[in-house]
Amino acid sequence: MKLGLKRNEVKLEDYTPEWKDEFTRIKKEVVQTTEIEENRIEHIGSTAIKGMVAKPILDMIVGVNDIQNVGDKLFSDLKQTGFLRLKVERPNEIVLAKFSDETYEEKTHYIHLVEFQEELWNNLLFFRDYLNSNELARKHYLEIKLDYLKTASTGIEEYTDRKEAFVKEIFKKRNE
Repeated sequence: MKLGLKRNEVKLEDYTPEWKDEFTRIKKEVVQTTEIEENRIEHIGSTAIKGMVAKPILDMIVGVNDIQNVGDKLFSDLKQTGFLRLKVERPNEIVLAKFSDETYEEKTHYIHLVEFQEELWNNLLFFRDYLNSNELARKHYLEIKLDYLKTASTGIEEYTDRKEAFVKEIFKKRNE
């Protein structure tokens, strides 16, 4: 298993159970080097969906009490495990990445800091669990991904935009 994508690159890899093993390894590192409790770290994204092709980047959410008041100590502790804060600006979320080497050209892991058990946390876990339990939804999501790759191998923002409507539809099901 090789993780990593260069800036703006879009490629998909076949599902491998090694992604779950890697998540378990990284989660253990984060628990050992920070004050974050184990139940506040979850594997999300396509690498957490059994059988789903995915970008070879492992996504995790880490739940904090207050996203507006995340202390420097947490960023320092996460840096010890190789995670650096990105300049990505998203509402109610702070994004960190781990890179394959010191050139910082290839990201291998993401941590999405979000408020624990609040809307974004709940939506992301619901999406993962819904796709893991719904074969039709998994197939539809796969079709969207593969359709994009028929015409492009770059354009990560465009790739994400292409999936956004589907993701939001699944989020809505959480409240039904």
